[in-house]
Amino acid sequence: MWKRIECVAIFTEDMEKSVRFYQSLGLIKSWETSQDEEKQWTLIGMKFPNDNSELVLKNNPNLNFSETEIVVEDVRETYEVLKSNSEVQWIRTPFPNSLGGYVAVMQAPDENVFVLVGK
Repeated sequence: MWKRIECVAIFTEDMEKSVRFYQSLGLIKSWETSQDEEKQWTLIGMKFPNDNSELVLKNNPNLNFSETEIVVEDVRETYEVLKSNSEVQWIRTPFPNSLGGYVAVMQAPDENVFVLVGK
C-alpha cells in the first residue's frame, strides 16, 4: 500500500535561518511556494543531494507539527481500505492535487500525521 517516503515537512518560525542551516548540511533549495491563497504561509523544498527525497520547511503556526509525505499507488483506494479503521483519523479526505493525482491527510493511532500522494 505504501511505496516510499517522498518528503518530511517540518515547522520553522524563521525560514531564512532554517534554509541557511540546512544548506550548510548539504541540502539544496529547490522550490518555494505559498501554502495559502493569501500568501501568508510559505513552503520551501530542500532537496537531498543525489536523491529524490526532500525536507520541506513550513512556517504556518497552525501546522506546527511534522508531516511525512508517503507515495501510495492510489490515494482513493488507500482511503477506502483505511476509512473503516476507527483508529485512523482523517484530517483531509482525498482531494485532487494541483500537480496531478490525489492527496489525503491522515493521523495514525500514534498521532503522527501522514500526507498520502499518488494517482
